[in-house]
Amino acid sequence: MSSLIIGEKSFTSRLLLGTGKYPSFAIQKEAVQVSKAEILTFALRRMNVFEPSQPNFLEMLDLSRYTLLPNTAGAKTAEEAVRTAKLAKASGLCDMVKVEIIGCEKSLLPDPVETLRASKMLLEEGFTVLTYTSDDVVLAKRIEELGVHAIMPGASPIGSGKGILNPLNLKLIIEQAKVPVIIDAGIGSPKDASYAMELGADAVLLNTAVSGAKDPVKMAEAMSLAIKAGRLGYEAGRIEESDYGVASSPMEGLFST
Repeated sequence: MSSLIIGEKSFTSRLLLGTGKYPSFAIQKEAVQVSKAEILTFALRRMNVFEPSQPNFLEMLDLSRYTLLPNTAGAKTAEEAVRTAKLAKASGLCDMVKVEIIGCEKSLLPDPVETLRASKMLLEEGFTVLTYTSDDVVLAKRIEELGVHAIMPGASPIGSGKGILNPLNLKLIIEQAKVPVIIDAGIGSPKDASYAMELGADAVLLNTAVSGAKDPVKMAEAMSLAIKAGRLGYEAGRIEESDYGVASSPMEGLFST
């Protein structure tokens, strides 16, 4: 299976895993390990990275094995998002950042105007920028035109578990993109993750589907396998659909009885 390339970095795993809302740090650590994820994302504003006395999931992990992807969740404006990203960089976590600016508190859908502004500003600051957006095809094109390193359209609202609501839009985004497309938000089951990869997505980012499962560790492994299977299926190329039955064995050369 081919590698996932984001900016100047190369990854074997196509699963990006969120680190929030696990029942315990121990379960979180085990889930991360079995997922085989190489990129871990977290909301920097929910962590006090400068306060050693505060519990910190980073202390539980061998950070040499992972690339950290802090996100700007909680920011309401582009300026707030940029300040959050600069804090992550100053703390030595990573120069990669996921732009996330929510515009609707009920649906948790992103603010397109502030998202565009923040992405542009962070690119000018030299960050590797991965931008969370809706499944709007034109908006995804505008974001890519800025020069971002990955586009992250949502499958459905954050944490909803509804899976892929609009496969056509996601397919159109994927077909036109020249940077990685990472399906982000709303994945509920391994079926959803595999479907995203079969559509041609380069990767899937998920959190609640694992952390909120009855057994997060088993679900993390299931998601890892589903994403790998979906990608292999996409690369293999599925058969064409038919309205009629098609014999699976050749009909030529059959002997008479």
